Amino acid sequence: MDKHRNSNQEKTKKDEQLEQFKVYDDNQPMTTNQGLRVSEDEHSLKAGARGPTLMEDFHFREKMTHFDHERIPERVVHARGFGAHGYFQVYESLKEYTRAKFLQDPSVKTPVFVRFSTVAGSRGSADTVRDVRGFATKFYTEEGNYDLVGNNMPVFFVQDAMKFPDFIHAVKPQPHNEIPQAQSAHDTFWDFVANNTESVHMVMWAMSDRAIPRSFRMMEGFGVHTFRFVNERGEAHFVKFHWKPVLGIHSLVWDEAQKLGGKDPDYNRRDLWDAIEAGNYPEFELGIQMIKEEEEFNFDFDILDPTKIWPEELIPVRIVGKMTLNRNTDNFFAETEQIAFHPGHVVPGIDFTNDPLLQGRLFSYTDTQLSRLGGPNFHEIPINRPIAPVHNNQRDGMHRMTINPGPVSYHKNAMANNSPFPVPAEQGGYEHYTEKVEGRKIRQRSDSFKDHYSQASMFWNSMSDVEKQHLVSAFQFELSKVKSKEIRQNIVDTFANVDGELARRISEGIGTIPPQKSGSASTKTSPALSMMNTKKSPMTRKVAVLAGNGYRDEELSAVLQQLKEAGVIAEVVSPKLGAITSDAVSRLEVQHSTLGADSVLFDAVLVAGGRQSVDELKMDPKVMDFVKEAYQHFKPIGALGEGVELLPTATAPGIVVLQPDETMQQFGQRLVDSIAAHRHWSRTF
Repeated sequence: MDKHRNSNQEKTKKDEQLEQFKVYDDNQPMTTNQGLRVSEDEHSLKAGARGPTLMEDFHFREKMTHFDHERIPERVVHARGFGAHGYFQVYESLKEYTRAKFLQDPSVKTPVFVRFSTVAGSRGSADTVRDVRGFATKFYTEEGNYDLVGNNMPVFFVQDAMKFPDFIHAVKPQPHNEIPQAQSAHDTFWDFVANNTESVHMVMWAMSDRAIPRSFRMMEGFGVHTFRFVNERGEAHFVKFHWKPVLGIHSLVWDEAQKLGGKDPDYNRRDLWDAIEAGNYPEFELGIQMIKEEEEFNFDFDILDPTKIWPEELIPVRIVGKMTLNRNTDNFFAETEQIAFHPGHVVPGIDFTNDPLLQGRLFSYTDTQLSRLGGPNFHEIPINRPIAPVHNNQRDGMHRMTINPGPVSYHKNAMANNSPFPVPAEQGGYEHYTEKVEGRKIRQRSDSFKDHYSQASMFWNSMSDVEKQHLVSAFQFELSKVKSKEIRQNIVDTFANVDGELARRISEGIGTIPPQKSGSASTKTSPALSMMNTKKSPMTRKVAVLAGNGYRDEELSAVLQQLKEAGVIAEVVSPKLGAITSDAVSRLEVQHSTLGADSVLFDAVLVAGGRQSVDELKMDPKVMDFVKEAYQHFKPIGALGEGVELLPTATAPGIVVLQPDETMQQFGQRLVDSIAAHRHWSRTF
């Protein structure tokens, strides 16, 4: 243990000075920071097992407050992020379901700001680590700001906000040596998973390709929690929110993600910035799932459990609008870094449920902003200001910018004609849904939250063979970094409850005893969970065009034009920067040299034809590595004429070679189709 590690080393005066502040927690009863012994640390205090979290829960508030203030000044979680401006338009009025005005008029463009992020790493970590991605949207509506603060995965690791600090402590760098950065591949994270099985479903998502997105523009977003829509008649529906990328859902492969961390740690944020600058505006359609109040208990899962999805086959996603990101920031710090989200920033017609993770977040987010942004006036920072006018009796505090003339700062008053005054609901005032709440004060979780395995099994059952192999490989990689064999064994035994085959395949690579269990906790499937069923589009795909002097101009020019018409971005890669000359004395500007560019920075490769060009490329050993690596990452590869000589093979899936009886139009279309497919996984099988 750490307290024995330096026992034989000679202590300096500084060591002795520090020793008095060390507290060893081995085999000690848990207490609050006031020394009060704690009887339970798993559940927040609620009004009944499925009821709301109570504000009087001093243990939860102390634990969460301390957690919220553990980092100064960067965010404790979601520290590394990147954002952009845009607008949202609803397709059709949702007045039947919600009072929210921004969801009623299709002609209105509601301004938005979106911040994408990773969860575990610091601001200095890489974009392409295996991690959950944050997907937070601030709608600047005429009724006030509405924040939809979610992730690119629809579930989470814990069911109760009381457990959130524990999860983050476990996944963050280990406190004794601050290692590893931005990775879950270490002992404390997997020890947490094995001992907190509510995390099992989310771990399946985190080990899937969803955790290494190709682009922020090509990943889904989810509100995670169950919210409420409330209409003007006071009628409510339970609702979940989805963001569906118009370009489809696409990911990196693990080897590619690791290499990108070194080649370009800003890969995802650069991709977003470049796309917007080029006018290729990212688009996401907003989808909603709705359940009537009387249908709350009609399912074999609890709709308030944040570790559960609502399967789309049972509760279809209705597409109701579209968000377009069309403007980059003017200043990263002033906008992306200082923006303050909070799931409690709502507008009339959107309300909360008793999801215990959501209930805790409603406290935590404001508390966090107080530390990060220097006080209670963070709403006055320009990026956070609502477009709706602000009038209340709040005054002073650090960084106050509003100047409120006059002596009155209280309610009720006569000196200012009782202004500002409350507004009834029929005039736009916010009113909470009048849900009946009753129950004994108790630290407990509802029995309906106790199923930790069936949806994890459904996720596994829904994966293609390729996705299953990626899942197994991710588990094996992560667990190979875990030093404790006991923890590795515990994980294998835990995931045997999900699926026996999954656990056995994990066990094969990490030196543990294979489980005896067979079968799965569920036989259900949900096709929407597989990324193989996503949209396929060539739009904004980046193709590396490998060419040297003497490339065959007539062929290459025709293909480049066809790629451009399909929305594909082609960039020339050659041994040297500058310009190259074709066989017809045409010239192409080289955007990348092989010294500074690698195949991982592109979605596909096209090798130009021409004897001189190919011979020149052959003289650069990096060219052969470039093509080979793209092939190993299952990427589309095209070749014109003599360019085929640089390919590992001319016949594998995804390889497009110009045929003798083929027109350039036909070749170009086959190449575009190959690029749209994203990866050609059948090379593996």
